[in-house]
Amino acid sequence: MTLGPGGWLVGLDVDGTVLHEDGFLSDAVRRSVQHADARGHEVMLATGRSAASTIPVLTELGVAPRFLVCSNGAVTLERDGDGREGYGRARIETFDPTEVLTTISGALSDARYAVEDAEGRFRYTPRFPESAMSPGSEEVPFEELLTVRATRVVVISPSHAVEEFLGVVEQMGLQRVSYAIGWTAWLDIAPDGVNKATAMEWVRSELDVPAERTMAVGDGRNDIDMLEWAARGIAMGQAPSDVVAAASETTRPVRDDGLARVLDTLP
Repeated sequence: MTLGPGGWLVGLDVDGTVLHEDGFLSDAVRRSVQHADARGHEVMLATGRSAASTIPVLTELGVAPRFLVCSNGAVTLERDGDGREGYGRARIETFDPTEVLTTISGALSDARYAVEDAEGRFRYTPRFPESAMSPGSEEVPFEELLTVRATRVVVISPSHAVEEFLGVVEQMGLQRVSYAIGWTAWLDIAPDGVNKATAMEWVRSELDVPAERTMAVGDGRNDIDMLEWAARGIAMGQAPSDVVAAASETTRPVRDDGLARVLDTLP
């Protein structure tokens, strides 16, 4: 659908918002997304996932928004009949990961690492979870990660609890990067000043949607900037307290179709 007069721009996190933790998509959420789309709202995904693992979610939802935000804002796709799976890369942000990788590797002895490049391809170190990889990923020595222009660096530290991991990361004093820590001891590092909110603001400008007609829904710490950016920033019911604090509203948890309840409030 094309954005209609009075339509809202709606940015949806995927995991824990659209999908359950096991990847399940409820019929209620699918119907609500399609209904909002049919009423002329631009309902799009804004996720930490790579492009390759984001586009199949659209297929499940049965919608085709003009834009998609992937890799926590470092990659923005635009609908393109000639592009891969109907989408081409409209905006890419990259950085040199050398400094952050060498800093973190010196502080976390048991961590596993992956770097995503501008084409959405992952290079990762041994013992990185296969479930987190996209097609075309390649296991490489740590030193090879330093040679890649990155849209995203992912760090997993199985031996740390989330709060402990957060403390270690804060002590590192990471500079010139934006980072967010997920539910597990999982760290996403993006280019400096790049996050879901910066990408959504670029989309808003491209679509010429008034700021007061923006909505974002999410459940993770990588959603905080986006929730603060939106006129209606809505935290899922199971979100951590700091995510809830950043939101202007809270809905029910993902298992109770909280997203469907929110989308049904759109005009």
